[in-house]
Amino acid sequence: MKRRYQLSPSDLKSLKIEVLENKAPFFTDDELEYYFDKNKGDLKATIYELLILKSEDSSISVSGLTTQDTSSYFKRLASKYKTFNSGILKGN
Repeated sequence: MKRRYQLSPSDLKSLKIEVLENKAPFFTDDELEYYFDKNKGDLKATIYELLILKSEDSSISVSGLTTQDTSSYFKRLASKYKTFNSGILKGN
């Protein structure tokens, strides 16, 4: 499948930094490119979506030991990139 929006190497690097891929790997490069194309080349929208995807409940419980849930952390990071529709609606 040919993508309409190509992710440049510098944008790929920025994307990985912003979604903390070095600290919490989650996505392949192909997946990052897919979401960039899905968001029509909008880097901020892509970062927002990826952080929301990372915010799923990430706690693990094994033999009575539980890891900390990081979902709220990634939601807080995503809030920096959320766009708001603010404008004037045109009447008829």
